[in-house]
Amino acid sequence: MNDASATPGAATGTDDPRELADIPSVEVVSRAAVMLMSAAAERLGLADPDPDTSPHRDLDEARRLITALAGLLTASLEYLGPHAAPLRDGLQSLQRAFREASAFPDEPGQGPGEKYTGPVY
Repeated sequence: MNDASATPGAATGTDDPRELADIPSVEVVSRAAVMLMSAAAERLGLADPDPDTSPHRDLDEARRLITALAGLLTASLEYLGPHAAPLRDGLQSLQRAFREASAFPDEPGQGPGEKYTGPVY
């Protein structure tokens, strides 16, 4: 047994001592979605005062994260209940921010995750 597996919360990457099997699926999916959203926002430079000069800005990485988020939300939509609307709003905000940050914006329907969500304007 390695040290990580003996630490409470190691399986989920949190300090939460609950076992992964005890966490409802909607919470697991929501946590994954929030992590993808946060990472995408960082890669868009949104955590910095001036996103255009952020040392963390990487639109290629942001595209991947936003697309993964769109796929996760689309696949889990029916199970998310009241969590679905705020997560979808967050996704659309990231998609719009990506379009604004791009020097050559994708055509509607071709942006990150739009093959799952449809065009975002």
